[in-house]
Amino acid sequence: MSEQLKFIVEQLNKDPFKKNLNLITFDCLEPMQLLQILNDVLAEIDPKQTIDIREELPEQTVKRMSALLGMLKYRPPGHLSDVSTFRQGLVTGSKPVVHPILHWLLQRLPELKKRAYLARFLVKLEVPAEFLQDDVINETYRQYEELVEEFKTCHKECEQLRTSGFSTAEIRKDIGAMEEEKDQLIKRVERLKKRVESVPNHQKMLDLARQLRVENERKESLAHQKQEQRNQLFQAEQRLQRSQQQLKDLQQAAADANPDSLMKRLEEEIKFNSYMVSEKLPKELEGMRRTVQYLQKVASEPAMGQADLQELKDKIREADLQINQLIEKRMMRNDPMDDKLTLYRQQASIIIRRKESKAEELQEAREELATAERELRQRSSQTQSSDGEEVIRGDELKRLVVKLRSKGTMYKKKRQELAELKAEYGVLQRTEEILKQRHETVQQKLQTLEAEKGISGYSDTQEELERVSAIKSELDEKKGRTLDDMSEMVKKLNSMIVEKKSALAPVIKELRSLRQQSQELNQEYEEKKMQFESCAAGLESNRSKLEQDVKALREETAQQENQYHHINSMSKITEVQIQRAADEMKAYVSSDPQERKKTIREVYKKNISEQELLGKRLREKQKMVRESHSTNMEQMKMWRDLEQLMECKRQCFIRAQSQASIGQVIQEGGEDRLVL
Repeated sequence: MSEQLKFIVEQLNKDPFKKNLNLITFDCLEPMQLLQILNDVLAEIDPKQTIDIREELPEQTVKRMSALLGMLKYRPPGHLSDVSTFRQGLVTGSKPVVHPILHWLLQRLPELKKRAYLARFLVKLEVPAEFLQDDVINETYRQYEELVEEFKTCHKECEQLRTSGFSTAEIRKDIGAMEEEKDQLIKRVERLKKRVESVPNHQKMLDLARQLRVENERKESLAHQKQEQRNQLFQAEQRLQRSQQQLKDLQQAAADANPDSLMKRLEEEIKFNSYMVSEKLPKELEGMRRTVQYLQKVASEPAMGQADLQELKDKIREADLQINQLIEKRMMRNDPMDDKLTLYRQQASIIIRRKESKAEELQEAREELATAERELRQRSSQTQSSDGEEVIRGDELKRLVVKLRSKGTMYKKKRQELAELKAEYGVLQRTEEILKQRHETVQQKLQTLEAEKGISGYSDTQEELERVSAIKSELDEKKGRTLDDMSEMVKKLNSMIVEKKSALAPVIKELRSLRQQSQELNQEYEEKKMQFESCAAGLESNRSKLEQDVKALREETAQQENQYHHINSMSKITEVQIQRAADEMKAYVSSDPQERKKTIREVYKKNISEQELLGKRLREKQKMVRESHSTNMEQMKMWRDLEQLMECKRQCFIRAQSQASIGQVIQEGGEDRLVL
């Protein structure tokens, strides 16, 4: 507490307060004086608060200070968290209430000044919804919101300019230097013009110099355009090379691929692109939008202090506690349907995460492939010689020869195998044709027999049923495997649930007893609360009556004090006047001439005689001035004429001097031409 008081006194003794206090005088201040100091500090933050609190009602003072402290986000200490206690302390000027406020305000004075300034423009007016139904009011309110946003942007730009490092003194200094340079250049140009005017054909030379400058500028612009066109040509050649390389790659891919593989590849690309467009990219875009909104919200809010950060940390802690309580309630409920649903949800989330990870891996692989292809094209373009052939070194040539030999032997073996396979393929093709012919004949015979027996289409139906049964058996096998896996997983989960339940059984028993105790305590709390509220209501009514009585007595006391001070001051004035009259009578009646001279009457008589003598002298002086006025005016006119004559002589002398200097310049120019 002593450190707090020391800090408050130190800050109040500095600019702009200059209270000249020490710890003893500050601690001995009256409540009204302490409130006035608090009001002075608030007035330094917000100039609208400049007021003498003796001319304001206590309720209005408390309301005004509370509104400003709320806007500045002041939080009372823990023992003053009750609003009524805090307001009562402000009304009475209590030190435990006022001292923490002063300490908090003086610690953050620049920050609070900025916050109060911004609050004047950023705290929006609350307009009821029913009033906004009117078109005029709605349009006005919309314009008001636009102006608020415009103020935010202007304030941000102003802060950026303040922190950018530019100072007005340096800019003014640069402007002054530039103006001086401009004046010097103007003078130099005038001197050069005077020198050039004496040269013959100077106008023609100036025109030629101007044309030369224009042509030089045109030459520079043409050179710049030429460089730009070269750059564009180089870029176009690079694009042509890339397009040719892509065309070669596509031709090779089309030559090596068949329609089925192309269709499969296209279907895979379509699936991947549709997944990216419909699921992955919208999620990422939505997340980025949320991030941008959060950042804009944070940027639009005023700067946060340590108290604001502590408040946010407390809120986060409370939210974590609520989440833990909800998790405990959910574990105590033990709903089997929820357990099954959580299992399926977990499986679905695992599959979604795997899908997203594979999509990211595929995207990264595509990017790596694109970079590798770019590097390959660059390397191939770099290693090509002027004839378009690749440069092969000695070691590489040896390795290439060895590789070609091994590939030659391999080619011979494969060619022999290919010939054998072609022969076997011809035999098998012929066998297939024979079997197809036999199958067609058998089918025709079978169809005729079915038509004769009246069961046409029986064989086709039988084949279809066999095919469907085979497909069904495969699906049943897959389903059985998946069901077995799911049953094993369910058994494991049930065993884990049983273990968890057995582990939580003693805790649940203890929790039941604690719940019963909690219910009993809640009932007791409700009873005590009702008793407290009834007692508090009675005390509140008594307190309000006492407050009214105290208020009336304070007003009466204030009136009596004012009347007392007025009467006391009037009595003192009367005493002073009586004393002065007694002293005057005593001096006037006294036989001592020195004492009589000290009387007010004698002093006033002396002043009157002095003023009469002064007036007589001034009248005589006025008479002399009137008599000499005409002669003085004539003399002043003569002096003015003399001044005009001297000015005319000075102008004539200056002109003669300038003509002499021009003749000298012309003579110097002629001598220069003679020398040339």
